[in-house]
Amino acid sequence: MTSTDAVAAAYARVGEVGRPEVWITLRDEAAALAEAAETDRRAEAGERLPLAGTVLAVKDNIDVAGLPTTAGSRAFAYDPEHDASTVARLRAAGAVVIGKTNLDQFATGLVGTRSPFGAVRNAWDPARVSGGSSSGSAVATALGIVDLALGTDTAGSGRVPAALNGVYGVKPTLGLVPATGVVPACRTLDCVTVFARGLGLARRAAELMSGPDGADPLTRPDRPAPALPAVPRVAVPTAEHLDGLAGGWGDAFARVVADLAATGTEIVEVDIAPLLDAAALLYDGAFVAERTAAVGDFIAAHPELVGGDLDPTVAAIILAGERVRAVDYVRDRERLDRLGREGLSRLDGTAALLTPTTTWHPTLAEVAADPVGANARMGRYTNFANLLDRSALAVPAGAVAGLPFGVMLTGDPFADRTLAQLAERIAAPPVDLLVVGAHLRGQPLNHQLVSAGGSFVAGVRTEPSYRLHALPTTPPKPGLARVATGGAAIEGELWRLPASGFGAFVAGLPAPMGIGSVRLDDGRGVAGFLCEPIALDGAPDITSYGGWRTYLGAAR
Repeated sequence: MTSTDAVAAAYARVGEVGRPEVWITLRDEAAALAEAAETDRRAEAGERLPLAGTVLAVKDNIDVAGLPTTAGSRAFAYDPEHDASTVARLRAAGAVVIGKTNLDQFATGLVGTRSPFGAVRNAWDPARVSGGSSSGSAVATALGIVDLALGTDTAGSGRVPAALNGVYGVKPTLGLVPATGVVPACRTLDCVTVFARGLGLARRAAELMSGPDGADPLTRPDRPAPALPAVPRVAVPTAEHLDGLAGGWGDAFARVVADLAATGTEIVEVDIAPLLDAAALLYDGAFVAERTAAVGDFIAAHPELVGGDLDPTVAAIILAGERVRAVDYVRDRERLDRLGREGLSRLDGTAALLTPTTTWHPTLAEVAADPVGANARMGRYTNFANLLDRSALAVPAGAVAGLPFGVMLTGDPFADRTLAQLAERIAAPPVDLLVVGAHLRGQPLNHQLVSAGGSFVAGVRTEPSYRLHALPTTPPKPGLARVATGGAAIEGELWRLPASGFGAFVAGLPAPMGIGSVRLDDGRGVAGFLCEPIALDGAPDITSYGGWRTYLGAAR
């Protein structure tokens, strides 16, 4: 797909999904299309553009030249002259930015509801939270609007929303990716993260963003990680540290562990209590003073905005750092060092720690009833990573009760590629699915494929042994049936879904639709929609049109 086609499809998708709360600023479509056309020209001229054809969204605490940076506050907004280093590198590689996404204000929160621009609803269930603070970026990716989205992560903001929306979340090693042009939350603990529906694309973007930029004093060059051994050892928490998970999540995690073990990975149980104690220091200790140093003066200067443009929960958290003394910081730093040494020593000899990414998936109402307590539960397994200089990767791992479930790999600094190798063992092979009707791009049920993690592969045709019927359903859809004689080739689209998303998608199919093996005109057999024969009685035969779109066009 050309960049121009990809950008046009992205704006069409924005209209289809009807989720205005995802965006703080949506770029002018004509400007984005003009940039896409220039990207296509450069690619046709032979320039190497590894991200040509991809569409990018950017969390609105990361600068994009020409678009305001708000960090989730209208009063705080400013107009940057330059792209953040990360944005500049991705655009140079061919990605086209279409907008700035909503967030928990000043990147303070793991729920996605702390914004005067509106709570960002979950991609799968609008009654539930999206996760924060990189809420809009995760949902824009999960809904198939964009291929890539940038977030930031201090306490888990690049991982929790990935898990709750069924996408990958890459949290690089601290300092590997420059934070120039990023509004800080905690300057020494922040990192820019990547969301994508596929691991390969997420890692490619992370690699392109990495490396010192000459401006961020905290960046550091990459170091080679040890090769993954033939039989890697992966740590998992002991049972007491898996208490309190949402219903069904404990069983789902056990299945992931069992499946990973079946790949030849050695699983070892580890008491991670010191790591969880370290995690508590991020908000309950003196490190909150870094948030105060970042934007506390702005909030203190505008008390009249609290409860309006300034979220009261966010303001209270940030201003709490005013009470922190220097001696408190030193003592907490010493305590963190001790907890880190003890906790990390228990992981010696392992390639990574595998945990659920978060502990539960609350509704918007549950967070509104207990905004601080609900948020605190979200960061049990994520909060310690940046405090202890860890790399981490959030991995989709199926669905529980129709909602995404995700796991997380946490490893040594600069073990980013090692984590990706382990993630490939967790991720089941994708499934190619033929669709011929209401799930085609631009049709009313296409969002179901996108929400299941699907991505468009190509337009295809079946072999000439099928008949197509118009079913009396709402919304209208066709029924495809294989016949012994008198068949024809039917046009459709091939979509690729992660195995976990495919399973959730199939589980929700209503009768008379089912999934079976369909032969394409190139001889391949793929999974595809087939209709129960009884449902075809009395349904008009529309085979002569060659496909659903042609039939719809003729019927208008």
